[in-house]
Amino acid sequence: MSPSSHPTEDTPGGARFALLAYGSWGLVPLYWKALKHVPSPEILSHRVVWSTLLLLGLVAWRKQSSGLRASFLSARMVAVALVSATLIGVNWGIYIYAVTNGHVLESSLGYFINPLVNVALGVVFLGERLGRIRSAALLLAGIGVGVLVVSAGVFPWIALTLSLTFGFYGLVRKVSALPPLLGSTLESVLLTPLALLFLTWLGHEGSGHFTSTPSTPLLLVLGGAVTALPLLWFSEAAKRMPLATLGFFQFLSPTLQFLLAVVVFGETFTTSHAISFVFIWSALALNVWTSLQRTRPGT
Repeated sequence: MSPSSHPTEDTPGGARFALLAYGSWGLVPLYWKALKHVPSPEILSHRVVWSTLLLLGLVAWRKQSSGLRASFLSARMVAVALVSATLIGVNWGIYIYAVTNGHVLESSLGYFINPLVNVALGVVFLGERLGRIRSAALLLAGIGVGVLVVSAGVFPWIALTLSLTFGFYGLVRKVSALPPLLGSTLESVLLTPLALLFLTWLGHEGSGHFTSTPSTPLLLVLGGAVTALPLLWFSEAAKRMPLATLGFFQFLSPTLQFLLAVVVFGETFTTSHAISFVFIWSALALNVWTSLQRTRPGT
């Protein structure tokens, strides 16, 4: 792997691309809320189809079509992509359901937990060392989730499903040999037949919502860009700045989702939520502090 794959200092444009990526992910609930009249499986299917068309166009524009064809000829790459496609498909579906059904607060909780899930997965599957501080961070996060279960009497299945599917998705992509654009395109292509089959069935039954309102067709088609562009911006940011720096931007997305849930969408923020989030934010602070210590010169 070339040295440029893991930049050791910021280069021009890195922060801009990171803000674009994580800012978009943080504000995307506003977009899916505009489609709340469309069932989640239908939105997901359109998201897959239009993302595939856009990604295939980008692959052709970047002259990477031969690389995509080669990936289809590799049984291992296709098998890995099937696993990652399934994980990201479930993640997208649950997230769309959460937003369109008034659970943005819980979805933000899931993405706050995600960095800690990544730590746990690294220990279990990649043999990474946990250490006392990160062990304490995981314990605090567990207490935070437990507070919601015990005090609120609600099992946060949306938050846990989002964090686990995205965590395992990142793990699978980490062991995949495909670069970001080709990997995302292969995943999307593999999901497309099922999406098209579902949309065809809806059309045959006359139960689709594509023309339900004047704005719906445009919103569903643009869902491809809403899906694909932030992924590409993230890839560009990762090439231009160290992962430790990029990690700070990661908290922009769930923070914006959290603010949208409470301030804009008026979701109820209970005492149990407050206690839970304090534990989880404390866990994140410990995790970030540990990462900073490991990136200091001489450590």
